[in-house]
Formats: sequence, structure tokens, C-alpha cells
Amino acid sequence: MEQFSIGKHDFYLNKKKFQILSGAIHYFRIHPSDWQNSLHNLKTLGFNTVETYIPWNVHEQKEGQFNFTEGADLKKFIELAQHEGLYVIVRPSPYICAEWEFGGLPAWLLAKDCRIRSNDPKFLKLVSTYYQKLFQILIPLQVTHGGPIIMMQVENEYGSYGEDHDYLCSIRNMMLKNGVDVPLLTSDGAWHATLQAGSLIQKGILETGNFGSHAKENFANIVDFQNEKGQFQPLMNMEFWDGWFDRWGEPVHIRDQDEMVNELKKVIELGSVNMYMFHGGTNFGFMNGCSARGTHDLPQITSYDYGAPLNEQGNPTEGYYKIKKMLKEKYPNISQQDPWVKESFRLSKIRLQDKVSLFEVLDEIGSKTTTKYPQTMEKAGHYYGYMLYRTKVKRDSFKEKYRIIDGRDRAQFFLNQELQVTQYQEKIGEEISVKQDKEDNEIDILMENMGRVNYGHKLLADTQRKGIRSGVMSDLHYVINWEQYGLDFSRIEKLDFSRKWEPRVPAFYRFSFDLNKIQDTNIDLSQFGKGVVIINGFNLGRFWQRGPQHSLYLPHGILRRKNNQIIIFETEGQFSEELNLIKAPLK
Repeated sequence: MEQFSIGKHDFYLNKKKFQILSGAIHYFRIHPSDWQNSLHNLKTLGFNTVETYIPWNVHEQKEGQFNFTEGADLKKFIELAQHEGLYVIVRPSPYICAEWEFGGLPAWLLAKDCRIRSNDPKFLKLVSTYYQKLFQILIPLQVTHGGPIIMMQVENEYGSYGEDHDYLCSIRNMMLKNGVDVPLLTSDGAWHATLQAGSLIQKGILETGNFGSHAKENFANIVDFQNEKGQFQPLMNMEFWDGWFDRWGEPVHIRDQDEMVNELKKVIELGSVNMYMFHGGTNFGFMNGCSARGTHDLPQITSYDYGAPLNEQGNPTEGYYKIKKMLKEKYPNISQQDPWVKESFRLSKIRLQDKVSLFEVLDEIGSKTTTKYPQTMEKAGHYYGYMLYRTKVKRDSFKEKYRIIDGRDRAQFFLNQELQVTQYQEKIGEEISVKQDKEDNEIDILMENMGRVNYGHKLLADTQRKGIRSGVMSDLHYVINWEQYGLDFSRIEKLDFSRKWEPRVPAFYRFSFDLNKIQDTNIDLSQFGKGVVIINGFNLGRFWQRGPQHSLYLPHGILRRKNNQIIIFETEGQFSEELNLIKAPLK
């Protein structure tokens, strides 16, 4: 068996000094057909380690239902890394941030009476149940058991959230009880307050720092902290931020690549490094995170390109080759090879085959619950995406005022299946004035969960409970007797497209095509308003005219030669009779 250990100033592998050159690759953001490509390109750069978070909400999306298959096959990903000659750092903390939905915490926790990320016994019991399953996979993959895992993380940037060291110790003890015997680490911002609040350095746990520049100053802060505690450890930049994430409605973040490489060089001259990200990938499905800012939240886009050395597709960028050159100059004997480069294809003018309005197929696509007052998504057991609320009302006045009280994140209000208004976070709660020509009226409200926050104090805020929380008022009273339909996109391929379509309402649009050769591509969605794309049953993620991205990356592993089915769920009534697949992303 190989041995990995932490000395006072250096890491040791098989009793020899070992500098960790690591890159972050999130298996859950990359289609499994591309895992080996990404890992291979990390190894050919000259790096020796790959790091990944482990999101709890991927593996236990519904309480007690565990998934470690296909895109969640963590064991396969780690074994592929070992096959490529890479060591592995895993970060299995209950919370990961990572610009991922709710920071990786499962949304069903919001229906529990417990305080997350604390020493609350009820929370720890739920973590324990998950860990019992998770560590059955991880323990045999430790370097001490012949696997490639050299370190594991206890908690993530806890010093930017809390200071409950009893909680940190409980998570550490839980890991040890489950059989972890490789070194443990925590990672925090590299200044005293966060290091003090988030570390377990006096318990012998490695304290690492997260930063993207000013290596000398940040490492000096960590050394000062070590001296204060009388504990000496090797220096590691656990997250060297080589780029940044993007939000809807904002410009794409672009970092100068020469400046980035120069800052990276300063880090590796002083310690070990994990590049965050090496390959960013994609926030497939509804798993994009959300930034908390002021009174409302800012959801992140589907692409997690991040400006990383591998682009969203997994191909090397200008930055990749600049890093490769820098490493060769610094380490002349480093082993490097040429990276793999994947090709893309274009296919123009795929004709629209079918379309059908949401209201026509609601019973087919929606999981229905019935209650007196509207339920939140979490109480209804529908945690992500969309929920439609429906009720019947008698006319009290030809001109009526309605209000959605306490809802998140985006609401479309329909009267008799005609759109009256769209409200987003800061507008929800304002009066909705309508004309009621009929005696009996139907109200439909389509609520969209655009992503829960992934960082900061709002993890505990009531705003992370999605849908309608208090109710809907007509005049000055709450309306009762509601049906809730959680839109279940796993049923989408069974929709009856023979039913009618109406303009200006949410609808499904179906396209199909065959291929002679399967490669990567991108779906041009510039002619569509807002929604999600499902192809061959796989949810590619959200699109929005607001930008900055106007296409979705489509990995080759989702495609087949015959009868590829693209179904677009579009909520604004904006669509095209033709669909184009393009080689490069449209921004």
C-alpha cells in the first residue's frame, strides 16, 4: 500500500516530499462519457491529483433514496482517476457551496425541524444516515486500502458561516467512525477570523486557504495562524480561483490568462495547490446555485465554464497551454503530453414537429396534491423546477385585485389560462389587477424555483423555501382550495402532443433528428424565451433570453444515431419553427 502523510512543512508520499498539483473536476457537472477526457487532460498537463466535491443532494435527492449510478457513480469516477495515474482529494462535507443548488444540501432538509450546519442532533442524524452509505464507497478507495484518495475534507468554508467547533468535531468523528484513515482538512478564506472560526488545526486537521491571488500575503496569514496555535503544517491553496462563475443578466467574467498563470506560479513556489476549477462543466437540470445579495437572490447560469483551463466542453483553452508552458519551465523534468481535443458538429434547420400547451397536459406532467391553502414545493415533496398552483373562484367584482403573498422565485399569473402578469422576486406581493368577464374563473400560477442560495447567511432564510408560502389574496382575504402540480420532467417523453396548443402560454415543443456521426454540439436557443431543454430524457438545464448565454452545451454521450428527441419547455410563448445545433457556444 502507498502511504500519504502530513509533516510540519511538507506532504509526504511513500516517505518522499510530495507537492500536490491538483485540479478540481466535479463529476456531477460533467457527463460520464467525458470523465476520462477531463481526467486525462489534467494528467497530461503534468498535475498529479484531482479534487472533487461530493454533493449530498445528488446522492440523496429524496430522503432515504440513494443514488450512486450513472452520473452519480462516484466510485467509477475515482477509479478512472486512479487509472489515469492521479491521486484524489474528496470533499464529502454535508455542505459544499460550489455555486451548486443549496450548497449541496438536499432541499428536503427544509421540511425538517433542524438547524443545518450545526451540532443539532436531528441534523447530525440525517448526515449520519447519508454518510453510512457514502463511506461504504469511499473507504475502500483510500490510499491506505490501495485506492487513490489521499485526503478528505471535514467542512467547507465553515469560517464564513459559523464557529461551532463542536459541530466540526461531530462531522470529523462521524468520518472516523465510518472508517476514514487518510488525513483530514478544512478550507477557509485566508484571514484570521475565518481561520479561527472554521479550522480544527488544534485537533491536527490540516487548515488550507481559498484565494485566487496575493499568494504571499494569504499564505503569510495562514503561517501566522499556525504560529499562534503552535501547530505547523504544509501550505496549500485549496481553491486557486482561476476564473469565476456567472449570473443571469450579467456579463461573463473573463480573467486575463497571463495574470492568472503568473498568480498560479506564485502559489506553487510557496506551497501546494488545487486549481478551482480545472474543468467547470455544466449545471445540468435545476442544480444551478444562487448568490444572495440584499433583499433578493441572483441565480447563476447553466454553464459553469468558469474560465477554467478546460472549457465547458472539456477542451483545452489558451490558459491550459500557458499553464503547461509555465510548469515545464519551472519543473523541466515534469511529465507532460498533448491533451485530447474533441470535435463538435452543426446541424441547421431542424423542423418543429409538435407543440402542446402545458394546460392541456398538466395531468400527464404534474404530480398533484390538494390542500386548503397553497403548499410550498418542499411540503409537497417537489423540490426543484416548477410548480403550478390552481384554484377556482367565484366573481365578486368585474375588476378584482389579487396578490401572491410570500412567494419565490418567479410567478406567472393566469386567469382562465390567459397570462395577466409575470412577477419576479422583488415584485411578488404587488397587486395584480384583472378583469373577470366570467362568473366562474380559474386561476393558475406557475411558480419557478430558480435556484437556492449556495453561500452565506441566507442558507437559513425562509426565502429558500420555494413556491407560494403564505397564500394568495383576493381583495383582502386569502383564497382557499388549491391544487398543486409539481412538473415532473421524467414523464416528458410520454406527453400527448395531439392536444391543442395556444399562443402566449407555457408549452412544450418537440424536435427530432438523426445523426451519421455522434459528437458534441450546442443548442441555439436565441429564438426561445425562457425554460429548460430535455434531450433523450436528459435535462440539459435552463435557458433565458436575458443572457449572458443563449445556447446550451450538448455532450456527445447524450446523443444517439437515430431518433434524437429534443423537447423544449418554454414559459414565455416565444419559440421558433426551426432549431439549430451549432459548434460553439452562443453568448
